[in-house]
Amino acid sequence: MERLWSPWRLPYVTGTGRSPSCVFCDAAGAAPGEASLLVHRGTACFVILNLFPYNNGHLMVVPNRHVASLAAATPDELNELMRLTQLAERALTEAYAPQGLNVGLNLGQAAGAGIADHLHVHVVPRWSGDTNFMTVAGETRVLPEAIEQTVARLRPVFARLAGG
Repeated sequence: MERLWSPWRLPYVTGTGRSPSCVFCDAAGAAPGEASLLVHRGTACFVILNLFPYNNGHLMVVPNRHVASLAAATPDELNELMRLTQLAERALTEAYAPQGLNVGLNLGQAAGAGIADHLHVHVVPRWSGDTNFMTVAGETRVLPEAIEQTVARLRPVFARLAGG
């Protein structure tokens, strides 16, 4: 029998190691660095890789301000949220050539939001056949690229596409 080890998922599965503070607020205030999952920073929002991705390149577009809903966001936040979601679409298309993208929000815990009190938009690249028996039967995702490589791949694409 073959075994696929993914020990990095243990904190996610068990819920251990979660910060008592908001991970998005922590990320918004952090200085950009090599260890950061931040790939692009705007004025009111930022783009960050999902630490527990559905697929390689799974991004989230997040307001800097701790706000839980679209209704509570300002017009400037909403505008930049969509502009950066569009930028994420362009960057992922260039960097990964996906066959499709899932773009969506989960508002509230009952809707599936893992972090229900800080609004964020998921942008997930998709390929035909990217869901297989590992996900269905093994509750495990096979990701062919390390998250550090994903950050290194996406940062320069975002910088070029954003004109900075």
